[in-house]
Amino acid sequence: MPFLWLVSILCMLVTVLHPARAAQSGSVVSPRATATLVTDDDTYMPGRPLHVGLRLQLTPGWHTYWLNPGDAGDAPTLDVRATGGATGQGSTIEWPTPRVLHDGPLTSYAYTGDVLLPVTLSPVAGKGDGPVTLDATAEWLVCADVCVPEHGSFSLTLPRGEPAPSAQVAAFVSAAASRPVASPFAARVSTVGVLQLIGRGLSPDAVKDAWFMPEVAGAIDQDVPQAVTVREGVVQLTLKPGPVFHDGAGLSGIVVLRDPMGRERGLLVQPVVGDVRVLAPPSPMAVAPGGIRHVGWLVGMAFVGGLILNLMPCVFPVLAMKVLSLERMARGARKAALMGAGAYAAGVVGSFVVLGGAIAALRVAGQQAGWGFQFQSTGFVIVICLLLLAVALNLLGFFTIGLRLMGLGDGLPAHAGDFLTGVLAVVLASPCTAPFMGAAVAGALAASPVVGLLVFAALGCGLAAPYLLLACMPGLLGWLPQPGRWMETVRNLLALPVLGTCVWLAWVAKLEGGMDALGLLAAGAMLVLAGCWCLRRASMMDLRDAMEGRAGLCRAVAILTLLVAFVGGGVLPPATVHDRGRGTDRVTDGSSTFSPTRLTELRRQGRPVFVDMTAAWCISCLVNERVALSTHAVQDAFARRGIVYMKGDWTLRDAAITAFLHDHGRDGVPFYAYYPAHGTEVILPEILTPGLVLRMTAPAGK
Repeated sequence: MPFLWLVSILCMLVTVLHPARAAQSGSVVSPRATATLVTDDDTYMPGRPLHVGLRLQLTPGWHTYWLNPGDAGDAPTLDVRATGGATGQGSTIEWPTPRVLHDGPLTSYAYTGDVLLPVTLSPVAGKGDGPVTLDATAEWLVCADVCVPEHGSFSLTLPRGEPAPSAQVAAFVSAAASRPVASPFAARVSTVGVLQLIGRGLSPDAVKDAWFMPEVAGAIDQDVPQAVTVREGVVQLTLKPGPVFHDGAGLSGIVVLRDPMGRERGLLVQPVVGDVRVLAPPSPMAVAPGGIRHVGWLVGMAFVGGLILNLMPCVFPVLAMKVLSLERMARGARKAALMGAGAYAAGVVGSFVVLGGAIAALRVAGQQAGWGFQFQSTGFVIVICLLLLAVALNLLGFFTIGLRLMGLGDGLPAHAGDFLTGVLAVVLASPCTAPFMGAAVAGALAASPVVGLLVFAALGCGLAAPYLLLACMPGLLGWLPQPGRWMETVRNLLALPVLGTCVWLAWVAKLEGGMDALGLLAAGAMLVLAGCWCLRRASMMDLRDAMEGRAGLCRAVAILTLLVAFVGGGVLPPATVHDRGRGTDRVTDGSSTFSPTRLTELRRQGRPVFVDMTAAWCISCLVNERVALSTHAVQDAFARRGIVYMKGDWTLRDAAITAFLHDHGRDGVPFYAYYPAHGTEVILPEILTPGLVLRMTAPAGK
């Protein structure tokens, strides 16, 4: 017995002093990383899966890469083969969820610290019951300020036996826990890059942040921030499609969800391509629930933006109507002036609310609608052009219409013309974005429906405020001269800016719809002229107090003719509109066409870039181009400083431009951004001068 006790004690001492060695190979060591081949079991058995992995212990500051390395780098490779008592070959690497690393303009998907890249090997019985030898070759790239390719050959031997977890089993358990799992949520992606996860358990309380990493390089532009929107049951990511996005077909990758506690969960997704009910994207001015102060800021900016909108070029044609109304107010009763101003304000505010609601509804329905979206329809442009042609003919005295449009004549209820003037003011003002207005509109579309409508109402109040002020303070109208023949001359002169607007809209229709649109516009203009002539004839008959039947016939013909003109102009086939030449044909100022991919390449090369988001139907955009961006001083400075001038044409709908605007918290044009060679982007105001552009694009320190 004493002998047996002595043997037992000696065995225990041997076990303590010489513990079982982990199943691992020799190491390949460099100043940057230590690489070892390891297994989760100290033994093997044919038919029992064996997990083998490349363990990389990276020096702090160094990293290696995922399956898709991102903008730079190369994925590790691992080839494992078994010989001897069993044979077999390892599977592909079972990738853990990587980290997103940003290095200047470059984005990488990588691993840092101690990382295990496992594969699974299923041993098949070989010759005899002897040990199995695992031979492996691996290559990996490690990067910090520089990148160094490394490689190694590894070998280890395992005896046959019952399961015996190795000292490395904890590392394998950790690697398995960090691998992404199949998503329990339905995934959909639109052809323009809006990715949504839909299902129970998704909410703002459960998801604080999210991001997507594609398995294939080039599927998205990973350098562009992914706008995240979380609603009850939905997580939405707005991706910038890359050169191999292919309208979302075959897209796959990992969506990482981070909860408010900072815990992350990787989900494997293969979204179905289809229509997506797009949620309003977040903006810098998005209103948090209960954020009364933010609501106040949005409303205040909207009101100021509406005030400034009165000075924007797109509102000039409406000034003709306002001047005539002011003239009438000056020689009328104060009560009538107040009611007229109130009707005008109601038309303005109501139209803003309806327009804002329409934009929000279209975006919920999956459309990429933004501020001024209606002018991207050639039919709408043609109808507005014909309407303004009729207004100009009225101002020239060609006919007198009985709809009290602009307060002229009698027919509809009192001040209906003032209301319609307010509606037309908003229609013509919608292509413009005044200072403070862009952030307010973006914030309104990202906020709740009630807050959004409140912000759009504030825009209308700002636009109508000067007119209301003049009506409430009749003393301000005392500078107007006494009524006389001068008013007829002024009315005729005010037709000139309206006719100029018609010429501009005809040019826009030509850019959007080609010669077909221009031909349709010409035919519509002839019908409008014919209809207005019939109205003139009917008025002359009324003045002679005779031939009432013929006067009614002329009115009927006029109404029918005008209906044909306006309805025909509004139903231009969409294929004709969108298959024709685009506004990019008008780029003659040395600029290049905007492309998100090209912008990323230029920034990666360290070249300064000036981005101009414009549209042919945006008068403010055209004015800025003429008075600032196309001047010799600015063009010479761009050439001298090596600034690439990129122009994004939003005349027709363009998903890439819409996404770019959304990424910057904007929903309309004009929009200007300058990217210096080194540094963060600079956002310029909506109104430009040559001096302002030169100062904002000047090299640092000058």
